[in-house]
Amino acid sequence: MAEQPERAAPPALRRATQAVHGGVARHAARNAARQDAPLITPVYQTATYTFADTADVRAFSAARRQGATDREQYARFGNPTVKAVERKLAVLEGGDEAILYSSGMAAITSVLLSSLPTGAHIIMTDDCYRHTREFCLTFLRRLGIETTVAPMGDYDAIEAAIRPRKTRFILSESPTNPFLRVADLERLADIGRRRGVRTLIDSTFATPVNQRPLEWGIDLVVHSATKYLGGHNDLLAGVVVGRGAFMAALREARVVLGSVADPHNAYLLERGLKTLALRVRQQNATAQAVAEYLDAHPKVARVWYPGLTSHPDHAVARAQMEGFGGVVSFEVAGTLEATSRFIDALRIPYIASSLGGVESLIEQSALLAYHDKSPEERAALGIKDSLVRFAVGIEDAQDLLDDLEQALRVV
Repeated sequence: MAEQPERAAPPALRRATQAVHGGVARHAARNAARQDAPLITPVYQTATYTFADTADVRAFSAARRQGATDREQYARFGNPTVKAVERKLAVLEGGDEAILYSSGMAAITSVLLSSLPTGAHIIMTDDCYRHTREFCLTFLRRLGIETTVAPMGDYDAIEAAIRPRKTRFILSESPTNPFLRVADLERLADIGRRRGVRTLIDSTFATPVNQRPLEWGIDLVVHSATKYLGGHNDLLAGVVVGRGAFMAALREARVVLGSVADPHNAYLLERGLKTLALRVRQQNATAQAVAEYLDAHPKVARVWYPGLTSHPDHAVARAQMEGFGGVVSFEVAGTLEATSRFIDALRIPYIASSLGGVESLIEQSALLAYHDKSPEERAALGIKDSLVRFAVGIEDAQDLLDDLEQALRVV
């Protein structure tokens, strides 16, 4: 018999194709013995799973001990709809495994609660999401876990803050909220690797379309999937993606902590992921146009956007990101009241505190995101009365620019 030539490995799929097909078992393999082959992953809306008889239970238990079955026993341990989304997210981020949670905050708190002993120490950068800071500085402190806040971008200070045998995590966002600071992921990963400290990046604002921290040596990536990954402002979910044995331990911890994702939300998330690359690329282009327009406007005092050369991390962003994201933060050249007049004069964006969906959303941070802080507390965080965060949707860019133009006339 003639020797068969080796079949060449298929080319690696690009990001947009991965968003549609990544992690999906093709129906020819999955349903070879069945007549039905649904294109869309069904919603497994069940709390528990049944067995035919005790022999079936014994077979299931034996296979589970050997890690040789995908069958489920109880929904807190796993769900086929949820697992389908986890496989896709792992492919998109280039990780071994992804674990889905009920929210972005549940994802990050579960990582820390399940892996930090009393007496441990973590380092976080000072521009992290305010509720992440609150959890670390308040809740973890009650458990005897200390947090050092280091200046974003000061890698010498981050390394100097490491306490041998105590520091377990270096935690940051990239880009951050609301000033869109971009961490040098390779440098951060190098510090963690040399000093034996895990690194964790909240990459919600970037998405795997624009940035994949694992490729730069970061250990764990977290997303609030509520935002860009879902993309339609209709679900709550969070995800952690990583490599190695730590992920198996984290999955076991989710069983105990109970912060599982709802299967219907997982179904909505998978639907949103299929258009992720299209949406993010549109939002990248629109946000760049908005940032450039605002940067040149006389009634705008300052703009934060990594795609502008004026941004402090522009060079880092250009080196490690494929796009600069859909959020633009800026200061109106005016008072709190003048900024409110500008917000109210806009016709297209909704006033809301989220981001990443198909609709543009805008907020005056002092009145919405930081309404519970005094002016002095806001000032300490760099939140001015005139700070605006604009999360662009997928509307026509020129319509948004025209809307900004007419609204800025009232300032």
